[in-house]
Amino acid sequence: MFVLHRKAMALYILFVFNQPVSSLFDPMIDPFSPISGNEFSAGTCPGLYCGRVLYNETMPDNSNWTYTECRACPKGERPDEYSICQSCLGDPDLYAWLYLGFMFLITLILHFFFIDHFSKEVKVVILHTSSFIECVTAAIFTLLSVEPVGDLKIQSCKVNMVSDWYTMFSNPTPDYKHKIHCTQEAVYPLYSMVFIFFGYQWVLMVLFRPLLSVKLCKNQGRNSIYAALYFLPILVVIHAVFAGIIYYSFPFVVIVISLITSTIHFLKQQDSLWHIFRGKRNIIILLLHWLIHAYGIISFTELQNLKVHLPLLILVIVPSLFFVLTFKLSEPTRILSFQP
Repeated sequence: MFVLHRKAMALYILFVFNQPVSSLFDPMIDPFSPISGNEFSAGTCPGLYCGRVLYNETMPDNSNWTYTECRACPKGERPDEYSICQSCLGDPDLYAWLYLGFMFLITLILHFFFIDHFSKEVKVVILHTSSFIECVTAAIFTLLSVEPVGDLKIQSCKVNMVSDWYTMFSNPTPDYKHKIHCTQEAVYPLYSMVFIFFGYQWVLMVLFRPLLSVKLCKNQGRNSIYAALYFLPILVVIHAVFAGIIYYSFPFVVIVISLITSTIHFLKQQDSLWHIFRGKRNIIILLLHWLIHAYGIISFTELQNLKVHLPLLILVIVPSLFFVLTFKLSEPTRILSFQP
């Protein structure tokens, strides 16, 4: 146990405090000065995220290229194995899209929850529809705002490790005196576009939902709007600090939250648990829980092997059936009746 604790502490220190230096970095190259050339056999900058930017393509003899000193790469670029900043032109993989979808869903679900909590009349569907349109519109505006601008398609840098989200911990000091600041968005645009989405969503909500609440819903949406004005900044702070951790853990978070919220909903059905399968409202809530659970399973497996992973989606109904069939065995009144 002590050995495992020491290894865990060592990994933590390496992740947070270590300033990585590329094993292929040529120590004979000065990272603080520009260089010329068009062929390199090793990295020309220390650190994982320091790179050089091309600023003169040809020399007088038309044979060499000139690069800046080691620095942070511009937005939308990332250093290659030779520490030369290259534009990120790849498409996001399925897992990256699922992560962005998770950030969309968590915002939409919070809107639905607070609207349902504070508004009780039938016209609440107007507020639900408004929040859904706001989130979808904000997502479209976000996609149009990142490179390539004006296109729903996005170009993304590949995520390789957790430290890609926390490049501020990887600023090297090659001479033990002068630090090279290479903090950048190595996962562009997965980090910044979530902030853009929250900003658009906040603006759209403030512009339209108060008017709908006053004119069509007898001001029932007031408290849910106040709640959004609190939870949106909280989501911004959480994303700013824990984005990398969330990226790698959100499939587990989705499944666990789905199980917990399903249980809470079931426990509210005090008359009969079979009521969760009756009534339009209960059926909608149940189906939403199943969809969220399925989203977590898809995010976890990425459906890489359809023959194995696709049948796993049947598991979304298992928690509901298990709770219904075993509820009477754990009913508090039954347990208390056996106490002396």
